[in-house]
Amino acid sequence: MKLTMPRYDQAPVLVVGDVMLDRYWHGGTSRISPEAPVPVVKVEQIEDRPGGAANVALNIAALGAPATLVGVTGVDEAAESLGDSLAAAGVKARFQRIAGQPTIVKLRVMSRHQQLLRIDFEEPFATDAEALVAEVSDLLAGIRVLVLSDYGKGALKNHQALVQAARARGIPVLADPKGKDFSIYRGASLLTPNLSEFETIVGRCADEAELVAKGAALMSELELEALLVTRGEHGMTLLRPEHPPLHLPARAREVFDVTGAGDTVISTLAASLAAGAELPHAVALANLAAGIVVGKLGTAAISAPELRRAVQREEGSERGVLSLEQLLVAIDDARAHGEKIVFTNGCFDILHAGHVTYLEQARAQGDRLVLAVNDDASVSRLKGPGRPINSIDRRMAVLAGLGAVDWVVSFSEDTPVNLLAEVKPDVLVKGGDYGIDQVVGADIVKAYGGEVRVLGLVENSSTTAIVEKIRRQ
Repeated sequence: MKLTMPRYDQAPVLVVGDVMLDRYWHGGTSRISPEAPVPVVKVEQIEDRPGGAANVALNIAALGAPATLVGVTGVDEAAESLGDSLAAAGVKARFQRIAGQPTIVKLRVMSRHQQLLRIDFEEPFATDAEALVAEVSDLLAGIRVLVLSDYGKGALKNHQALVQAARARGIPVLADPKGKDFSIYRGASLLTPNLSEFETIVGRCADEAELVAKGAALMSELELEALLVTRGEHGMTLLRPEHPPLHLPARAREVFDVTGAGDTVISTLAASLAAGAELPHAVALANLAAGIVVGKLGTAAISAPELRRAVQREEGSERGVLSLEQLLVAIDDARAHGEKIVFTNGCFDILHAGHVTYLEQARAQGDRLVLAVNDDASVSRLKGPGRPINSIDRRMAVLAGLGAVDWVVSFSEDTPVNLLAEVKPDVLVKGGDYGIDQVVGADIVKAYGGEVRVLGLVENSSTTAIVEKIRRQ
């Protein structure tokens, strides 16, 4: 499966569920309390993060997708903190505020990146179910995916009304389920239970064959279109009627904290499906995102640049020979990380010391070097019969092996003008005795504020001279 980044900016998602505030008290510990055998934490930093359904909406917004959130809070300081954090991230929050009930707060006491204690402030909400359904129904216009983020805290009272309202409009419904009764999610497009939640419903699964069989039975019983079982270190399994199971291995390099991993999975799934990705593709992206988030401390969101870089690693496009499509994605990611893009081009038929020195000088002009190489037909037109000596695939393979070169791409025209218009490098570099205005594409680069630089050539280094010497012998 070839992974690509969807257009998340055109993928509006509505999240409905249990919102909460994840609060962290950070501090050092240097002594044991004289009152009890417990460490004393001197609190030095207080950090608030959206949790539960709010974290799902935050993850969707972090990917660049328009996110709307409906949930229930109290009328208190925690609700204000939640609202401020979500607004700052671009999430449109529509809270049903209930006076006299506390906003759910999960307080974690942290020292040296270790959780020492968690304190929960929560009471089941007396949610106005009819008002919540009416609110959601009003918001469904223009929405591409509805997410039910159920933590069993009382915000979701009428699951079926929400499912049916969305499905009546042809909107897929994704549910992260809780509890011992999954029938409340009947008719949903996709459920995303973890293995423990799944086995609570269907019983223990001795092996993958039994998991697949029981998953198929559950899908039939609940009229589901798909079931995604997340399995921790064993990755995740996607089940669909009349399709073979899709098993994806865990992608985490190092597991630091699994808090919020389920939120990351369903948010990436929802945003990807809303952006038009096929379900297996969306699941693969969600699997990559989960592998990133478990390497972070506490509740965390995965940004589009982080996911894009993971996709590039998966596709082997961090460096080397790329297609134009892959190159543009790689450049977007590099720019998101503040990197300057340098561009140069040529035939590079027989690589010699002059080329290597020139490319090292070009790379020094920025952070990433794009090397555009004339294909075989254009080299023949430029250099005459008998050229190139080496085919385009061999030339690109050799160039990609140079430490100074990040990405190699081919072009078929005599000049790279069309490619420059797509890439829009920060710096265009050329070697030789040119004036800057004589460099092909200089006008394009200057027009959008880029730089054009001419570097010198190494003396007595010429592909043509090498070819002539060989022919004379």
